[in-house]
Parts: sequence; structure tokens; C-alpha cells
Amino acid sequence: MSIYGTGTSAFYARSRFDMAALRSQAEKTQGQLSSGKRLERSSDDPVAASRLRTLDRQDRLGEVDVSNTNRAAGDLGLADAALRSIADLVTRVRDLSIQAGSETLNDTQRAAIGIEIGEIHNQLVSLANARDAGGHALFAGEATGDAYAVDGTGQAVYLGTAASGEVELGEGQTVIRSITGPEIFQIDVGGTPANLLNVVKDLSLALGGAVPDTAQAARDALGGLTAGIDNIATNQTVLGARLVWLDFVGERQVDLGEMRATEEADKGGVDIAEGMIRLQETMTVLQASQAGFTRLSGLSLFDHIR
Repeated sequence: MSIYGTGTSAFYARSRFDMAALRSQAEKTQGQLSSGKRLERSSDDPVAASRLRTLDRQDRLGEVDVSNTNRAAGDLGLADAALRSIADLVTRVRDLSIQAGSETLNDTQRAAIGIEIGEIHNQLVSLANARDAGGHALFAGEATGDAYAVDGTGQAVYLGTAASGEVELGEGQTVIRSITGPEIFQIDVGGTPANLLNVVKDLSLALGGAVPDTAQAARDALGGLTAGIDNIATNQTVLGARLVWLDFVGERQVDLGEMRATEEADKGGVDIAEGMIRLQETMTVLQASQAGFTRLSGLSLFDHIR
């Protein structure tokens, strides 16, 4: 009887162990199918787990790089839009200057033009102080406040830094986030440095009667206005080139992200089709084992000697 008891205990223990192992395997496979991940712990595949940790770090850094790229593209896009508006306004001032330079107009008519140019000057100062998505001045370099302030004489004074900040894009690449006010408005008129904002302001004052010959003042301003338009166009080209570069960087970041995702799937992902087959196989074996155990556990030696 003792041998029979030991054999029965071993049979039950082995059966429980085998079915528990099958249930554990089925649960593991179900968990892999649910999460899409093959590895539950590093010990499952230390080499693959190490590589997956590296890829995860790269993913997090890649997210920062993508965020920086999008932010830089947004800032440059806003700067480009502001420059287009500035170019339109300065072109309008030049047209008005040509009109005011005609001898067919009288001083009253030129004064009216001067009033319009004065309003345009206010708009230009406002655009010079345009803000990015974060609320910082686009054209103030790395300064946090306005790029320009108007002094008591109506002249615009630059308040920003000499250069704009750079944005890290990853892989050692950077881009300058904007341009500074002097890069836009500092011009050369006949070898003399001038501020385009002040050229516009001085023209509005001159047409209002600040000088004896208002028509000549209008004609004299044309050189500075033309130089200003040319300089703005040059800066628009610079911004456009940076935006094109950011498009390339963005595409590169997407490609790198897809490459990492593919490797992550290869290293730690689960093949859904294979997993489903393995689960079905395990469940079939488990069900067969349970059925066999039920039948065998119901057998008795006395059933065969009656």
C-alpha cells in the first residue's frame, strides 16, 4: 500500500506540475500577444534587452529632437510671415514716396501721405516686436523683452542681443531660430549706415512739413527704401533656406524613428501569427492533459481484477 500511495502522490504532483507549466506558458503567450512584446524581463534575452534599452533611450532623445525641430520650424515660419508683412509695408512706403516726390502734388497732399506713412511706421515697429509661440520676441536675439522701443523723438532703438539663439536638432546639428532686428532694418545708404525704421519715420515727419522741400525729401528717401526692400528680400532667402534645411532634418528624424521601431520590433516584438499558433498548440496540449488526467485519476486496480 505504501508503494501505491507514493506512486499516486507522484502522479498527482507531476500532473499538477505539468498542467501548471502549460497554463503558465499559455498565460505568457497571451501576455506577449496583448503587449506585443516578447521579453517580460531582461533575463529572457540579456543581449536583446540591452539593445532595447539603448533604443528606448534613443527614442526619448529623438522625441526631444523632433520637438526642437518643430519649435524651430514654427519660429522661422512666424519670422518669415512677419518679414513678408514688413516687405509689403515698406514697398507701400516706397510707392507713396514716389507719389509724394511728384511736383504735381501740393504740400497738403504730401502731408496726408506723411500721415499714412506715420501709421505704417507704427505697424513696422509692431511687426519688429512680433512674438514667437512661446511669447518671446522673434527679432530680439536672445533677449526676452521687445526688440525695439521708440524713444522720445520717435526713433526706433534696438534693445535685443547681437545674435539669435541656436536650437539643437540632434546628431550635432543646430539651426538659428530667427534673425535679429538689425539684420532686417540696418541698411547702407550711399555708404552711410541707416535704420530703415527711422528712414520711414523721418519721411513721415518730412512730408508733414519738417523740411522746406517735401517733394525732394520724398525723392531722397527712395534710396534708403529700396535698400531696405533688398535687404528684407535677402533675409527672406536666408529664412527660406533654414526652413528647407529643417524639412530635410525632419524627414531624417522620421526615417531614424522608423528604423528604431523596426529594430525594436525585431529584437523585442512578438510575431502575432506565430504567437497565436503557439497559444493554440499550448491550449490543445493543456486540454488534452486535463482530459487524460481526469481519465487516469479515475482508474483503479480493482476495476481490472473484478
